[in-house]
Amino acid sequence: MSTFVVAGATGHVGSVVAAELLSRGAKVKAIVRDPKRGAQLRGAGAELAAGSLDDARFLRRTLTGASGFFAMTPPNATADDYFAAQRRFADAMASAVRESGTPCVVMLSSLGAELPEGTGPIKGLHYLENVLRATGAKLIAIRACYFQENIAELIPAALQAGIYPNFLGSASTPIPMVATRDIGRLAASLLLAPPQAGEIVDLVGPEYSASQLGEKLSAALGKPLQVVDIPAAGHVDALMQAGFSRPISEIYAEMYAAISSGRIVPRGDRLVTAETTIDEILPALLARPQARHASQP
Repeated sequence: MSTFVVAGATGHVGSVVAAELLSRGAKVKAIVRDPKRGAQLRGAGAELAAGSLDDARFLRRTLTGASGFFAMTPPNATADDYFAAQRRFADAMASAVRESGTPCVVMLSSLGAELPEGTGPIKGLHYLENVLRATGAKLIAIRACYFQENIAELIPAALQAGIYPNFLGSASTPIPMVATRDIGRLAASLLLAPPQAGEIVDLVGPEYSASQLGEKLSAALGKPLQVVDIPAAGHVDALMQAGFSRPISEIYAEMYAAISSGRIVPRGDRLVTAETTIDEILPALLARPQARHASQP
C-alpha cells in the first residue's frame, strides 16, 4: 500500500488532501504542528507526524519510504522577514525530498508563480517550485487562482461597517476563484495517479466580480452592503487599518496590483476548471468563530 505525506494536514487544503487519500485506501502521514489538532485525522486512520516544515531532519525521516508528498508553504503574516521565512520552508522541504528519495511531489502553487518578482507572496512559490524541481523528483505544481475562501477576510468589514472592500481593480471585472476543497481533491488525484512527467497544472474556478460577491455576501448576511473600491494608492493603509503590519500590507498590495494589471493568468502545461461555487462555501465561512465574533457589537 502506498504511503503519502501531507503537509498542512489540518488546513483548508491539506485536510482535504488527507481525507481524499484515506477515502481511497491510501496510507497517510499527516504533518501537524500540534498533535491535538490532528485528532480527527488520527481517528480517520492517518498517522500523525508532529513537527515543522522548516525542519529538514524531521521532514527527511517523515518522507523516507513515501510514494509521494503534498507540499505547501504555510502562511506566516507575523514573520519578521516574510520571504526569508518562505525560503526556509522551501529549502527544508527540498533538502528532505532530495535526501529521502521521494519520487513524486505535488505542491500547492499559484497562478503567477512563473514570475520571479512583482507578485507579492507568490514570489515565494516561484522559489519553492524551482528548488523542488531541482531535487530530481517528479514535480506537479498546482497553480491555483484566487481562493474563494479569501472572502472570509472581508466579513468583519461587512458586519461592522456595512461595506464590501474591493482591492482587485474595477468592481465590475470578474476574476476566477477556486474553492480550497477543489484544490485538495485535485492534489489527491495527482498523487494517486501522477502524470508520466512533471507538469504545471493551472486550476481555476467560476468567475466573480466584486459587485457579484458583494451581492452574494449581502444576501447571506441578510443586510445591505456597499461595494467600495479601494484605490491602489490606498491598499497599504487599508490593510494596516485591518491589522496587518506595514511590510505584510506592502507585500499583499503588490499581489493585488499584479492581479488587477492582468499579469496573474494561466500559463501552465494544462488547465483544469473546478466547479464549486461561492454559494456552496459561504455558509461554512459565516459559521466560523471569527465571523460570529465580528458580528458582536
